Amino acid sequence: MKKTNAVRILEQAGIHFTIRSFAAENWDLSAEMAADLLGLPPDRVFKTLIARGDRTGVISASIPAGCELDLKALARLSKDKKVEMVSLKEVQQLTGYMRGAVSPVGMRHNYPYYLDQSVFNHTTIIVSAGARGVQLEISPAELIRAAGARVGIICRIQ
Repeated sequence: MKKTNAVRILEQAGIHFTIRSFAAENWDLSAEMAADLLGLPPDRVFKTLIARGDRTGVISASIPAGCELDLKALARLSKDKKVEMVSLKEVQQLTGYMRGAVSPVGMRHNYPYYLDQSVFNHTTIIVSAGARGVQLEISPAELIRAAGARVGIICRIQ
C-alpha cells in the first residue's frame, strides 16, 4: 500500500494505529458500507465531512456512520452563527483527499477539526486513512492528539 499523508504524519508523530482495508466500491463510498465490509458496527466507523462556517471558514468534522451532521450543533461548537456543507466538487481541492477518502489527519490545510463525543464509547474507532478502502483504527485520545480535535455533540441520529 502506498502511504497516505495521514499514515506518514501518524508514523512521524509516533502515534499507534492499525491499517484496516477492504475492496472499495466506487458506487458506494459511505461509512455505512465501510463498516459493513469491515464487519464492524456503524457507530465505530467515523466519516469525515467538510463544512464552512460564516466566521471560521472551512472546518472538518467526524461523526459515526448512520448519523447526520447536526449543522446547528457544529455551529455552536465552532463559534459560528451558521455552518453549511461544502459542495462535493470542493472537497478534493480543499482537503487534498478524494471524496469518500477524507481523513481527519493530513489535509492540505490545518482546518479546525470537530469530533462527535460518541467517540468516547469506544476503545478504538475507524477513520479514513486518506485512500478509498484504506482505514485507520486508532484510539480516540490519539486521534484527538493527532488532529487537534475539539469534541462535542455534533451528530443527529438519522
